[in-house]
Amino acid sequence: MSTQQHPLGISFEFFPPNTEAGREKLIGVRDALAERSPRFFSVTYGAGGSTQDRTLNTVRQVREAGITTAPHLSCIGSEKAQLRDLLARYREEGIDNLVALRGDLPSGMGGIGEFRYANELVEFIREETGDHFEIAVAAYPESHPQAPSFERDVENFARKVKAGANLAITQYFFNADAYFHFVDRARALGVEAPIVPGIMPITNYAKLARFSDACGAEIPRWMRKQLEAYGDDSESIAAFGEEVITRLCQRLLDGGAPGLHFYTLNQAAPSLRIVDNIVG
Repeated sequence: MSTQQHPLGISFEFFPPNTEAGREKLIGVRDALAERSPRFFSVTYGAGGSTQDRTLNTVRQVREAGITTAPHLSCIGSEKAQLRDLLARYREEGIDNLVALRGDLPSGMGGIGEFRYANELVEFIREETGDHFEIAVAAYPESHPQAPSFERDVENFARKVKAGANLAITQYFFNADAYFHFVDRARALGVEAPIVPGIMPITNYAKLARFSDACGAEIPRWMRKQLEAYGDDSESIAAFGEEVITRLCQRLLDGGAPGLHFYTLNQAAPSLRIVDNIVG
C-alpha cells in the first residue's frame, strides 16, 4: 500500500481513542511503529457509524507520520447515501486505501441497512469510485463464527475478493496450519490476492480469552493452560506471549505468507518486540 516498506511487509492496526489522553498516547505509539517503515496503518470503525468521525480524525492524526493509512469501513447499519458521502470525504482527504468489512449489528439498532454482506460493500465502492481505492477485506482461517460451514465461509471470502478487493487481512489465530489450509482452499477457488495473516500479541490473558471467545479465534489448550498457570504474573505472560507469537510469525513467513498485520490495541512495544525478533 505504501512505497515505504519494511522488508517483511508488516502493517499495524489502531482503534480510535475516545479520550484526549488516548489521542496523545497514540502519537507516541504511531511514531514508534512508523520507525519500522510499515506498508500501512489501519484504523478501525464502529458499525453503524458509531465512531465514523473519530475514525477520520484518527486517520488524519496517524497519516501525519507519512505512512499510508487505511480507514475501516463497515456496511451493516449503513445506507448507500451515507457511504457515498463518506467515500467522497475520504477522496477529498487524499485517502486511497480502505478496509471494507461487513461489521456487526450494534445492540439496539433496528435494521441492518442496505447491505447484508461485505461483497456488496466492495461492489458498491467499485461502482462509485472505480479503481481509486485499494481495498482490503477480512478473512477467517478458522471460519467466521456465524458461518454455517468452513467451505461456505471460504466461498463467501472468494466472493468478496472477486467483487474487487486487492488483498485480505485475516482474523488473528494461533494455529499456522489453519492459515495455510485456508489459503490453499481460497487458491483452489481462484483467489489470487495476497492473504495477510493477522497477528495478536499476547499481553493480557483475560482480555485475550474474552476477545477470542467473541470472534471465534481458538486459543490452543496448551497455550490456555500455560497462560492460566501464570495467573497475574504479567511479565511471564508477556515473555511467553512474545516467544509464542514470534515462533508463529516466523513459521508463517517461512511458509510463504506475504506479510504480517499486527493488532496493536494502541500499544507499540509488544508488536515491536515480535517484529524485531523475526529473522527476515
